[in-house]
This record gives sequence, C-alpha cells and structure tokens, in this order.
Amino acid sequence: MKSVDPLLLAVVRLSTLQGGRALTRATGFLQQRGEEVFLVTCRHVFIDPSSGHYPDLIQVDFHTDGNNLATVAGAALPLYEAGTAAWRQGRDAAGDVDVATLKLRREQMPDKAVWHAFPSEEMPELERDIGLGTPVLIVGFPMGFHDELHHLPVARSGIVASPYGWRFGGEGYFLTDARTHRGLSGAPVVTRDASQPGFPWRLLGIHSARLEGRNREAAFDETLGLNCSWYPDILRVLTTG
Repeated sequence: MKSVDPLLLAVVRLSTLQGGRALTRATGFLQQRGEEVFLVTCRHVFIDPSSGHYPDLIQVDFHTDGNNLATVAGAALPLYEAGTAAWRQGRDAAGDVDVATLKLRREQMPDKAVWHAFPSEEMPELERDIGLGTPVLIVGFPMGFHDELHHLPVARSGIVASPYGWRFGGEGYFLTDARTHRGLSGAPVVTRDASQPGFPWRLLGIHSARLEGRNREAAFDETLGLNCSWYPDILRVLTTG
C-alpha cells in the first residue's frame, strides 16, 4: 500500500437519505474513545428544521482494501431507532451547538474496512500556540468534490481568524478565514502536531458554515470568506456516557 496520510482515512464522505431518496452530501470524521468509534459531523446534516431537512438514513463510505484505495463500500446507518434519534447533539449555555455524533458498531462497518480515527482528547490546551493567523486545513468534500478514483477528500487551507479559545459573539465557535463550499459541513479543522507521530494532526474545530455580515449587499460586496468552527470540547460530552 502506498503511504497515505492517516488524516485522509479519518475523514469520510456522507450522503443523507429519506425513504431511500438521496438528499444531501456532507463531510464527517471518525473519533475513537477507548474501544468505541464515533462519527462526528454537524447537527444540521442529521436534522435541520429550518430547511425541512429530515433524513432517516446516512451512508458513510469506507475503503475496504488497504492496497487498493479505489475499492470502497457504503455503510447504511439508520438515524432513528424505534422512533428515537440514534445520534447525540450538542447544547451549551448559549443554545444549540451545530455538532452531533453517531456511535458506530463494528458490525455496521463493511468487512475489512480501512480507516483511521482522531484520538479522544479534551479541547487543545494550545491557546498560547494557536494565535491569529495560525494555518489550518479544512479537510472534506466541497460540493461533493474528491478524488473519485481513490475516494479521498481534499484539503482547503485557511487561518484562524478570531482569538482561539474565545467564544466568538458568545457562541461556542471561533472563526476561520478560508474558501469553503457546501458539502464541507462537519469537516475537521486541523493543525499539524509533530508531537503525535502516529496521527500528526490536532483537531481544533468542526467546520459548520460560512458567516456573512449582516450589512452585506450582494450587488456591491464580496462574501466575507469567514467560517464558523465549533470547538471540539463538545465531543467530551457527545462521546461519553
């Protein structure tokens, strides 16, 4: 097998369905806590009442041959069990957090699935190292675009655009300055961390959506190019208990 960055095998392409009908595409990533594996993405991928988005199934694409990355299989994961949501969603003092997790059972994954996962960790204690302008990568499937032969995501580059560790506007996210598109919802926002040789990436956030200025006039103003990235400390709650 050619060497491939483990980050690319920790990020997965998602498709949402309702009654067998395809709805949307999005991005997710895997996080492991002990023996348990969780799919992490944005809450609005699983449910979004504001747009009438109510999928009942999500398909996750997995590689199935470490020597041939062109070989993939989809795992169909129900979003409801006996009428109850199978996922967990986040909430804090400011309200809903646009992050959700779905526990994966090994029998739900394809046989011989090849994957990596972010290690479980608390919110990075890197405020002193993560300053304005720190380079980040947002890795996923913008508008569904990816390497269609090897089924790997792509990385968009950006920078931290608001003080890391501060809640922008009182919400549980910080800002990135990066060019993003539909389909990147749920993508991990990462920085390289050489202290973790087996998985040399540190999770800084979960990309949610582009942020626009309230006074923007489309006829005169370009888009801001800013994005909301939710802090990963919410995962401490969503992947335990």
